[in-house]
Amino acid sequence: MAARWLDLVDPTREEVLAALPVQVDPEVVEMLAAHPGDGREPRPVIEGHGAYAFGVLLAAQSVAHEDGIAYQEVDFVALPELLVTVRKTPARGSLYDVAGLHPAAEQDATTGELVHRLVDDVGDTYLDALDAAYIEIEELEDSIDTWTASRVRTRISDLRHELLHSRRTVAATRAAVRRVLDGRVEVGDHALFPPDTEHLFAETYETLVRVTEELDIARDLLAGVRDLHQSKVAESQGEVAKKLTVIASLVLVPSLIVGYYGQNFESAFDEAYWSIGVSTGLIVASTIVQLALFRWRRWI
Repeated sequence: MAARWLDLVDPTREEVLAALPVQVDPEVVEMLAAHPGDGREPRPVIEGHGAYAFGVLLAAQSVAHEDGIAYQEVDFVALPELLVTVRKTPARGSLYDVAGLHPAAEQDATTGELVHRLVDDVGDTYLDALDAAYIEIEELEDSIDTWTASRVRTRISDLRHELLHSRRTVAATRAAVRRVLDGRVEVGDHALFPPDTEHLFAETYETLVRVTEELDIARDLLAGVRDLHQSKVAESQGEVAKKLTVIASLVLVPSLIVGYYGQNFESAFDEAYWSIGVSTGLIVASTIVQLALFRWRRWI
């Protein structure tokens, strides 16, 4: 049976109630009417509520000018004859585009097929965000020698938190899709997700599994960049310590000579030849020898 599709954007509580033909749990109504940034963090889920199914999805969007990932919330209430989607304008990024559902709706798709198309499109956004994360990691690795250490550390920290958040979101979405695939989201007598519709979610589930594995690889790559940065910092500190050691060594021998001549030898070095000539020659000669030695050992 072809389904009717109703799309709402940032609706009020009254608009949500007017769009739903059945009695919906108050908690679901509040979640549909809630706006992003009100202190809650939505978590992807698909669950059955007797006469209808309720779902929360988070689509990933790469925000180029901020070098980050924004999440676009899309909620839905699905009945055998009606699908109501609720899109919410995120604090970062743009509103989620549901253009992918129009061809299926025009082809008289069922509600279950529309839900699958929506979930599948959301899963594809994770692949796009993953490609953007790979580009960011590659750019970070190439910029280690040119960026300041504080900037590199800040970018590594930001990317790490983004990857962790992405993995939690993808894992929750995968678990929700698995519930549908296993037939655990029941609305009536399988009127919403019949067996042939449930099988459509298998490919989406495999995509989410691949995204999870790729996120683990991205985290390993980021850990490699962090180790490379730490080795660069340690190498830089070693160069500084080596230069300070060379300077201290160049000052040490002349100080020893001057201290030696500063002792009381009962006028033994009163002659200018001994007091100035020899000491100056020793200082110059020892400095030249040390510089030649350090240069030969490639310490300077």
